[in-house]
Amino acid sequence: MTIPAPDPIPFSNTYARLPEAFHVRLNPDPVPDPSLIEFNHDLCRELGIDPLSLTPEAWAQVFAGNRILPGSEPLAMAYAGHQFGHFVPRLGDGRAILLGEVVDVRGQRRDIQLKGSGRTPFSRGGDGRAALGPVLREYLVSEAMHALGIPSTRALAAVSTGEPVLRDTALPGAILTRVAASHVRVGTFQHFAMRGDRAALGQLADHVADRHYPWTREADRPGLALLEAVVEAQARLVALWMGVGFIHGVMNTDNMAVSGQTIDFGPCAFMDVYHPDQVFSAIDIQGRYAYGNQPTMAQWNLARFAETLLPLIHSDENQSLELATDLVNSFSERFVRHWIDVMGLKLGLSAADKGDIALIQGLLRAMEQGQVDFTLCFRRLCDAAEDEAEDESVRQLFTQPEAFDAWAMQWRSRLRQDPLSSGERAARMRRVNPACIPRNHRVEQVIAAALEAGDPGPFRRLLGVVCNPWTLGEADQAYARPPTPAERVYQTFCGT
Repeated sequence: MTIPAPDPIPFSNTYARLPEAFHVRLNPDPVPDPSLIEFNHDLCRELGIDPLSLTPEAWAQVFAGNRILPGSEPLAMAYAGHQFGHFVPRLGDGRAILLGEVVDVRGQRRDIQLKGSGRTPFSRGGDGRAALGPVLREYLVSEAMHALGIPSTRALAAVSTGEPVLRDTALPGAILTRVAASHVRVGTFQHFAMRGDRAALGQLADHVADRHYPWTREADRPGLALLEAVVEAQARLVALWMGVGFIHGVMNTDNMAVSGQTIDFGPCAFMDVYHPDQVFSAIDIQGRYAYGNQPTMAQWNLARFAETLLPLIHSDENQSLELATDLVNSFSERFVRHWIDVMGLKLGLSAADKGDIALIQGLLRAMEQGQVDFTLCFRRLCDAAEDEAEDESVRQLFTQPEAFDAWAMQWRSRLRQDPLSSGERAARMRRVNPACIPRNHRVEQVIAAALEAGDPGPFRRLLGVVCNPWTLGEADQAYARPPTPAERVYQTFCGT
């Protein structure tokens, strides 16, 4: 008796079981000559997929959308959203196709989605394709975020398509295969709330609760419990962003995943020199999503999410509004709690508390005045925590070193109250203060090498470095260096 080979990807779909209003079923548009640029074997195995079950050429066909595997039910998800404060009632997956879901080796359900796979009914006149540069950027940054311990979508594969896409000029086309806890967004809820479809809202809330927050189903008020779970997840997520100097760049409600993962990287960037008003996104003209505005904008998005849940929270409209408002207002306190924890660990405190806010803010003010590189400053503080003589290496980063001197005295005083030994403290700090991030100029350099020289080697080397951010080998020390003035990147761009 011949035992049939298992399916290459063990799909087990739930979103496809939701009613037609939630999605449009269609296959990706084929491409002429797909070729694997990168294939994440480790993530593959984590998903319960054997990367050797198909040849690289066959995987390229799958991740280009040319070959639909058994069990896959391709669809484009429907959603709405506020974009830079303006509501757009019909967005949806304009250039993405959800191939289906798998249950990974830890029993967690994950989406597998192609990004750049052609037009859908939500494309709004676009070509539905992606250029190579944005695909490489998202691959690098999403994997770096995961390595930094920040909830994020992941990159499973990148393929070139063998055809150009037209933007300002003709560019090589590519498709990203993205893995997420789910692709449900605040904007997904807005899609049905705007239409007054309470039944669909209830189905969507149940789907999200079952998938991400199952304990909320047993609460006295499941809708309120779901809101609280998402508020808490977002408070923690944004605090983690702030801890590594990450700027999402386009925090629209259609780019906020209710799972609490970072999603849709687009014009994202990491700060070099610290400044709370730092903006990179070329489309964020007013600085709405500047680094320091991210907590406020997350709370604004959550208020929009809460509005969609009002019919599910309480039968009395006034009661529902009051309960939801209190929860949304709790975001600030929740964020500050997580932010203090994140920053306290970065400063070597075994247990930070509200009294440490002044110490944290004092360093950030000094860094702003002294035009100090964010990542490098915290990394050098690790050495200073172990040996006071290393204060000088931190001091050299400041254009106004006396500001650091005053702060360092307060820091030393606080550390003397903490039970950790200097060696233990430094070791802990090196596990939360990365030696390397995907600096903007490095990302641009590897994209340029791929576009202009057809050389993916620099991309792969940078990927290897940022996926191990806590230590740098001797040969990779240059990746920790901030950009020179000539290398500095001032703007980043969306990939659409």
